[in-house]
Amino acid sequence: MSQNRRLLTDQDFQEAMEHQRAIRVFQNDHVVAHGGVITRFDEQSVVLQSGVSDISYHRRHECEFFELRRR
Repeated sequence: MSQNRRLLTDQDFQEAMEHQRAIRVFQNDHVVAHGGVITRFDEQSVVLQSGVSDISYHRRHECEFFELRRR
């Protein structure tokens, strides 16, 4: 069973990036990405990588980000 934690602040994103936690991204109430880790972020966007060449870019103000933690 996993526990979801919503990422809101830069500190939340930094912690998730440092611990390489899996991230789930929602946009318009739909899952648009899951399982990737944050490679970088700024005040406008978040970059996720889920494979060697699988990189996705998401706008922070358009999406909701959740960290997935295993219990």
